[in-house]
Amino acid sequence: MPEKTLVEAVRDAMDEEMARDENVFVVGEDVGQRGGVFRATVGLFDKYGGERVIDSPLAELSIVGVSIGAALYGMKPIAEIQFGDFIFPAMNQIVSEAAKMTYRSNGEWTVPMVIRAPYGGGIGGGLYHSQSIEAFFTHVPGLKVVIPSNPYDAKGLLKSAVRDPNPVIFMEPKKGYRLIRGEVPDEEFLVPIGPAKISRSGSDLSIFAYGMMHYYAMAAAEQLEKEGISAEVIDLRTLYPVDRQTILESVKRTGKALIVHEDNLTGGYGGEIAAIIAEHAFTDLDAPVRRLAGPDVPGVPFSHPMQEWFMVNEEKIADAARKLAQY
Repeated sequence: MPEKTLVEAVRDAMDEEMARDENVFVVGEDVGQRGGVFRATVGLFDKYGGERVIDSPLAELSIVGVSIGAALYGMKPIAEIQFGDFIFPAMNQIVSEAAKMTYRSNGEWTVPMVIRAPYGGGIGGGLYHSQSIEAFFTHVPGLKVVIPSNPYDAKGLLKSAVRDPNPVIFMEPKKGYRLIRGEVPDEEFLVPIGPAKISRSGSDLSIFAYGMMHYYAMAAAEQLEKEGISAEVIDLRTLYPVDRQTILESVKRTGKALIVHEDNLTGGYGGEIAAIIAEHAFTDLDAPVRRLAGPDVPGVPFSHPMQEWFMVNEEKIADAARKLAQY
């Protein structure tokens, strides 16, 4: 199988879905001839034209609103939010319209749209280009929230998202766009939305992560293995709806849970995983559930030393795992 970067896999997924279904189109800021700020849509404008690869004004509310209207009338938009940080002007459209449309219409209307959003820090983007926004949307029934951690899943999950009749928030770890590489088959395949994946089996503790943090968790697990600590790594992949069964089965095998995410600790998505474990696997635990996350400061600093202080990385995960394993 050919090796792809994460961003190449995202581009291939959009290309294949646009070729498969003429109702699929892309809309967002600079997605046309420029190919997007991260080059995720390079070549699509030349191949499909300006009517299906649409450069929008700098107005996220309009990008999402237009996509909702198109989806209600049979189109399948892929709306790109240039940086996840910019999604907030569209919150009302996403939360009050897209997420609720099927419910409020008693199933008469569906909203088959995907909102792609690069998220996270680590690229020197500072406060307004580094935010992790997943926790805002995992609170909203009617949305699906998906975050891939590798090229194979990025392609397969995005193709599934395009074909899903529900609105999907598809978040991509931008630091990993060209850092994370992996084999991706050329032939047609899908990765189902919903199931988590056991990326690495282990017996001493379970590490739950997604996106860029999963990449670091895998590296940390390899390091820990050399020290005699067997860490099982679970890639959550779909945050909403979350795969409770895989989470609980892993905790029952290992007895210990470390939950890792890049977002601020307080109110972060890891609290939901911790609650699931505490409610349904308390008697299986041999130690308290631990969370490792970004500090509770307003944003990722622009200063590179301060950015490194904020960001969770391989060494921080390995250190937290060591302490938990010794409990």
